[in-house]
Amino acid sequence: MTSPIHAHIPVADAIARLFFPHVEVVLHDLDTGQIAHIANGYSKRRPGDASLNDDGISAEGEADIIGPYAKRNWDGRRLKSITAVLRDTDGKAIGLFCINQDIETFAALGDQLKALTTLPDPAPAASPLMAGDWRETINGVIGDYLSERNTALAGLASGDIDDLLLRLEARGIFEIRNAVPYVAEILRLSRATIYNRLAAARSRRQPSGETA
Repeated sequence: MTSPIHAHIPVADAIARLFFPHVEVVLHDLDTGQIAHIANGYSKRRPGDASLNDDGISAEGEADIIGPYAKRNWDGRRLKSITAVLRDTDGKAIGLFCINQDIETFAALGDQLKALTTLPDPAPAASPLMAGDWRETINGVIGDYLSERNTALAGLASGDIDDLLLRLEARGIFEIRNAVPYVAEILRLSRATIYNRLAAARSRRQPSGETA
């Protein structure tokens, strides 16, 4: 049986096409806990991926419109996002219609587009509904690291990457199932390389005379 979420796919595709390449639209199926559709996907997520976490998600008690709220993409770019809760004829929440706008390019245009890109200061975090997304946690750690150094992923030296891996490890990221492949894809490293570089970085940080 076709999910009622699929009826919203043309709307998602239309929005993504109109605002291409700056807007990504993601449809979450609350019944399966998976991404049902993604239009103009630039967040390295795919249909069939878990929506937020392995425990599933629920929109019960949420307002029909959530946001706008601030997010980070995997490459540190700032996103302005908004979510609509999709309901059936009985009012039961069946899905989430999420629009993610990449505002980095617009911000560079200056004051002319300021009204379009400005977020409240400090920008509100995502609602508790979105708080369990481990990908968003990883994106935030990487984004903060890049912001501190005023650089992009492509500008990181080898030592910077090792330092970033140690920071991710300190945050417990690599204890999350499927986190290592996700980080590997972002950094364009193999999983084996990540483990090897982490081991070497730990060794360099360990005071001389101590053993692991």
